Amino acid sequence: MAQRRFHRRNFKPPAAPAFRINGLIRVPKIRLVGDNLEEISEVIGQQIMSDIYPTHVAQDWAREMNLDLVEISPKADPPVCRIIDFKKFLYIRKKKEKEMKDNQVKTVVKEIRLGPNISEHDFNFKLRHAKEFLESGAKVRAYVHFRGRTIVFKDRGELVLLRMLKELTEFGSPEELPRLEGRRMSVIISPKKIQKKKADKQKGNNKKNKEKADAKAKNVDAKETVNDAPKDAGKDSGDQPKE
Repeated sequence: MAQRRFHRRNFKPPAAPAFRINGLIRVPKIRLVGDNLEEISEVIGQQIMSDIYPTHVAQDWAREMNLDLVEISPKADPPVCRIIDFKKFLYIRKKKEKEMKDNQVKTVVKEIRLGPNISEHDFNFKLRHAKEFLESGAKVRAYVHFRGRTIVFKDRGELVLLRMLKELTEFGSPEELPRLEGRRMSVIISPKKIQKKKADKQKGNNKKNKEKADAKAKNVDAKETVNDAPKDAGKDSGDQPKE
């Protein structure tokens, strides 16, 4: 049976490691940093500060701590390293990247098409949608597309966009003035930070509602206390025989 041959062109060399650790760090000197240098100093028995040290010395310290010497900034001169458990280092890095990704705000851009000769009804209809988009936190790209000979109405298109900007002053602000690119004149409007105001208003309403509910509960408790008082208390005191 013929043996299967592997062609060299299909050979893929192993990918280079993302970080060099321990013996893979072959530069003569490194800059040691980290928030555990005091702990390392206690184990090693000498004061270790954030400074430049021979690479082999830092590798010996890492072995003595049962940790790894990890190169975190290879392009620095000299490269910056930490003494830390490599698996823990990767976990912390992955967690920070996930937090940064979660904190990134995804910008949504909604487009609104206008015409140089747009009617009043259509303009108000598009304006209402633009307000809703900005209130939701999305950007709005309003544009006028000039078809055929309508390119001669560039001034009208610019006036339409400027009117749109004026009507949306309370909801957003333009990133720049309307600009013509080819047959399209457009402007991008960024939302104003009105969400915080709404949140503060809602918080105030919730506080008022809670105060009203507490006051109502106190009134109910007071009524129940009066109703639960013994009805025969006065009668018993009056029925006692006189001496």
